[in-house]
Amino acid sequence: MMTNQDTSVTGAAKSILDLSLALGALRFGEFTLSGGGKAKYYFDGRLVTLDPEGSYLVARALLPILRERGIGTVSGPALAAVPMVSAIAMLSHMDGNPINALVVRDEVKGHGAKRLIEGTLTAGARVAVIDDTCSTGGSLIHAIDAMEAAGCEVVVVACILDRQTGGSEAIRERGHEFVALLEADAEGNIKPGEIVPVTTN
Repeated sequence: MMTNQDTSVTGAAKSILDLSLALGALRFGEFTLSGGGKAKYYFDGRLVTLDPEGSYLVARALLPILRERGIGTVSGPALAAVPMVSAIAMLSHMDGNPINALVVRDEVKGHGAKRLIEGTLTAGARVAVIDDTCSTGGSLIHAIDAMEAAGCEVVVVACILDRQTGGSEAIRERGHEFVALLEADAEGNIKPGEIVPVTTN
């Protein structure tokens, strides 16, 4: 049974897809990916998350998912997740129930406080780890490992677009719930992802 929240998230996901096309963030053709593979589409998530409307839509779509799971902190890998976690933190504050934002660096910086995780970190926090896309899942898994090593509980992992090229499966195999606002298939067809509601006994 679809709830009002499910409808809201799906509606926001459709709006993100439409905006991605309008901004040129989603293009179709023959493209070579950074890992050397071929794809029938190209998605530049930063054109969406750094756009005023796109930033709002992504936060609006992800915030109910986080709320439903009792998330107190949202984190993700630098650089792509920075505008995403910032938008969620701001929107959650406007709602009156703020969610803390963190960013996980690629590696520990060699100066200053020499942190791997930037932001106010609370051990034991219920955390969501997010990114703009998921391909192999390497960046997300790096962020998951960092949060768990810091004593946090990673409750859910999410992205804007799941390319469905192995990353989301690897994350699920580690025991984490994975949620994607948009999903792509091998033919380059992109549609809103299936958001499974949290059930309570």
